[in-house]
Amino acid sequence: MSRNESIFMAHREDSTNKNMANFNRPGGQRGRSARPSGPRPDAGPRIRKGAKGGEDKAIEVEGTVSAVLAGTMFKVKMSNGHEVLAHISGKMRKRFIRLVVGDVVRMEMSPYDTTKARIVFRVG
Repeated sequence: MSRNESIFMAHREDSTNKNMANFNRPGGQRGRSARPSGPRPDAGPRIRKGAKGGEDKAIEVEGTVSAVLAGTMFKVKMSNGHEVLAHISGKMRKRFIRLVVGDVVRMEMSPYDTTKARIVFRVG
């Protein structure tokens, strides 16, 4: 065996040992943490870290779709006569729920901006 071959073999053995050391971690696999799998102990809804304790709830209202706009946006007329700009929620987009003019929908509105809403359910 020549000198160059012996240097190469020694380097190869060192790198193999380094890689095997990663498999001997407490998590069992390279790059994985030692966290237990399964549901979280508190298993409640996740709250963003920046959220305050007194969280305001969305206002649920019903209305009728009066116009279909571009980009899954709709003009919805509420029973009190106000017209709001509404968009489809992500779950409705995911399930390909189609809305047409005249559909009755349930919306969630923020108490801070009552000119916009999110459509969460098609009633009929």
